[in-house]
Amino acid sequence: MRRYLEIYWLMIRNSLIREMNFKANFILWMIVELLWFAGQMVFLEVLYGHVETIGGWSKWECVLLVGTHQVVAQLFQAFFYVNLAELPDLIRTGRLDLLLLLPVDAQFAVSTRKFGMDNIVNALVGVAIVAFSLFKLGVVPSTPQVVLFAACLPFGVAVHYAILFALATVAFWIVRAQGLIYGYFNVFQVGRYPDTIFRGIFKVIFSFFIPVIIVANVPARVIARGLESPWSGLAQLAGAAIFVVLATRGFWHFALRRYSSASS
Repeated sequence: MRRYLEIYWLMIRNSLIREMNFKANFILWMIVELLWFAGQMVFLEVLYGHVETIGGWSKWECVLLVGTHQVVAQLFQAFFYVNLAELPDLIRTGRLDLLLLLPVDAQFAVSTRKFGMDNIVNALVGVAIVAFSLFKLGVVPSTPQVVLFAACLPFGVAVHYAILFALATVAFWIVRAQGLIYGYFNVFQVGRYPDTIFRGIFKVIFSFFIPVIIVANVPARVIARGLESPWSGLAQLAGAAIFVVLATRGFWHFALRRYSSASS
């Protein structure tokens, strides 16, 4: 484990050096993400100009939910998104061969090559939005609430990682899987809406098969609505994360057995 942590730290360090060589691009991406986030806030402001609640969620509870979704999404993008988006190209060009020859786990190698510092900054903006929303709601979370909220975040990141990694792995068969990857980037925006607005087959799909709506709803409920019944939500989120991670791990090994490199 220590060896992998040392390797990962070197990858993060190299990513930061690379980012600082293009400071304007670094700042531009932060601005783009902040504008996207501001657009979501404007949408909520317009929406709540016509209604009092949506699915039992007040305006500032929904803002808190969007802030929580921002935190999870930006952490996911910081650690994994760029790497997974490049996996189809690694397969198509044969550059994956070099990573498979490294004396580390192949999934670790393809998942952690790059790190987005700008996304970490935007995740902190999401944390600030969550804190401001709690202030507007008049809620002072207890220490257990904050701990459980923080514990939910890695599980949410794991759900996004596993699903997108599985979609990127499909490139072993269809070569170019960018459409699936960019499509999922749009699908996981569903997570910023209250889960109570979903009904029927859509709730089943987005709660169990593609469990994107629980990654932000569960921690938002924990931090905003107290500890009446946090364990069921946390258990569902943790169970979903563990299941999709293990399933994706198995799918990756199955795909590697099919891989014969781009040059053969």
